[in-house]
Amino acid sequence: MTHPAPSTPPSGNKPAEPRLTSLSHGGGCGCKIAPGVLSSILKGTSAMPIPKELLVGIETADDAAVYQLNDEQALIATTDFFMPIVDNPFDFGRIAATNAISDVYAMGGTPIMALALVGMPIAVLSVETIGQILEGGASVCRAAGIPIAGGHTIDSVEPIYGLVALGLVHPSRVKKNASARLGDKLVLGKPIGVGILSAALKKNNLDAAGYAQMMAVTTQLNTPGPLLAALPGVHAMTDVTGFALAGHALEMARGAGLTATLDWRRVPLLPGARDLALAGNITGASGRNWAAYGAEVALPADFAAVDQALLSDPQTSGGLLVSCAPEAVDAVLAVFRDLGFGDACEVGEITAATAGAKLVLR
Repeated sequence: MTHPAPSTPPSGNKPAEPRLTSLSHGGGCGCKIAPGVLSSILKGTSAMPIPKELLVGIETADDAAVYQLNDEQALIATTDFFMPIVDNPFDFGRIAATNAISDVYAMGGTPIMALALVGMPIAVLSVETIGQILEGGASVCRAAGIPIAGGHTIDSVEPIYGLVALGLVHPSRVKKNASARLGDKLVLGKPIGVGILSAALKKNNLDAAGYAQMMAVTTQLNTPGPLLAALPGVHAMTDVTGFALAGHALEMARGAGLTATLDWRRVPLLPGARDLALAGNITGASGRNWAAYGAEVALPADFAAVDQALLSDPQTSGGLLVSCAPEAVDAVLAVFRDLGFGDACEVGEITAATAGAKLVLR
């Protein structure tokens, strides 16, 4: 199997550049610090006074900070950046920008501008390649209708690209990841399996069709966010990224003091993801995720190891996970489908808290 070529061809006598993914120890949201390690780090930070205008901070590991400006507007602020998940520089930029802007949509907001965060090994990558990465990000910002209004650059050992994304939302429409209610249904906007496909790409095991699938899902802006936030039955939202479907469903359950129950048979998978996982194309981040939160997950006795790997598979620019009243499911699905998210489907529900697991698979 083959993967699409990276790259910028060498000019003159300049040596060929290395594959972008060969320069990173982990790609995309798989670069995230493992949940358990991150929790330990944050426990050591000093508590700061929280102003009443700060509607969302670090309390529940939500997707972005939200600060109320006035009765009609709240500012959403977030940042996301990572090392290459693909070798094509333009595509890397597109994925990273889409992923960063997603956090604004996940809070129910509309993006207004971005700042670029750029760290590049200047002695290794050409100016042309770095320019393609930035242009890929800029193309996504244009699609989202926002400018890149500035940023910061450094010379770094590994290529790093991402955005600070800012957005606006009405204070009454902020959708936290911690406000799910008992009896809510869970709707997932995109299929999972991005980490599996990216692992296959790095091993030269992903064909052109698989790469196209991966690009389609990772560069699709989560534009349903503001429309979903306006629906009266939508109570909570988050986007599924580096901590995988399991990790982000757990955050939702913990924040609400309830349990998330997933019907695994209904969870949409990227075509070929399960077969690639069976063939050994699994990221190291998947195992780190499971080590951090597996004790909080109750699996059926016959749950296959490959399905566990998919459940903890880190997603880059993944879909929105929506917790809504049962009577709002049809409206939620209609919003998704009207905006081109044909794989969106109901995948579970919010159930009563239990003494043990916070996430139950059935």
